[in-house]
Amino acid sequence: MTDLRETGTELDPKYDAAGLITAVATDSATGEVLMVAHMNAEALATTLDSGEATFWSRSRGRLWKKGETSGHVLRVVEVRIDCDQDAVWLRVEPAGPACHTGARSCFYRRIEGGRLVADG
Repeated sequence: MTDLRETGTELDPKYDAAGLITAVATDSATGEVLMVAHMNAEALATTLDSGEATFWSRSRGRLWKKGETSGHVLRVVEVRIDCDQDAVWLRVEPAGPACHTGARSCFYRRIEGGRLVADG
């Protein structure tokens, strides 16, 4: 039997036991991975309605609009969902650094010889 979640046209996210789905944000111009976060159904709906990335903050226990305090919002250009609808890809236009540390991307360090090395 065909799984309509994988072949159909209905948005039917497969949230985990905590009600979350992984969301990856990339720069729409460069393709650079900016951040990974989580969304619940309300965060996904808010993102789709507002055009600005909104996530579920596990540490705060509430919705969190990226840039709500810093002004570094992520304007959504396109939203994609993977084949079995358990991960979301946000292509965005960042209005400043994506990382709370001030780095452009949360992935500003690479692993070399078991140690972390920051980008230039």
